[in-house]
Amino acid sequence: MVAAEAKAAEPDVASRSLPEYRLGSGDKVRITTFGEAALTGEFLVSGTGKVSLPLVGELPALGLTARELQASVETTLKEGYLREPRVSVEILSYRPFYILGEVKSPGTYPFTSDLTVVKAVATAGGFTDRANMKKVFIKRPDSEEEERYSLDANTPVAPGDTIRIAERFF
Repeated sequence: MVAAEAKAAEPDVASRSLPEYRLGSGDKVRITTFGEAALTGEFLVSGTGKVSLPLVGELPALGLTARELQASVETTLKEGYLREPRVSVEILSYRPFYILGEVKSPGTYPFTSDLTVVKAVATAGGFTDRANMKKVFIKRPDSEEEERYSLDANTPVAPGDTIRIAERFF
């Protein structure tokens, strides 16, 4: 097989863009209800995808954006608790990412903002000698399949992603 045929036989490598962040189990949020210190605090999204708030009880948070959770808290507080609640939601910490394959220290690592695949590999101790440094496989937590991407400095990583660095073939 000639080089051109070999390149044509390989599937296209996608570039990756991230959608707006959605809350998941293990995320920590700060909910501030202005003028109501008792309803303000830091809350963990539970394994069932809920946050437990004083007075109101458990509210679903799984799959919501910070703005959607804010609207949900405001709506719930308007239903018999406060007249005009003003609420803000801030994400304090994200669920970890996972990296495996041809890196020196595969495992679970805390997510940081603006994380890229190259930074994730550096966090895991760098590439092994057998690593394929041209492509990466990433599986999102809400997906059954991993997707193939170009391994470059701009490939973003999202919280909860599983990154696999494949072995290169000579």
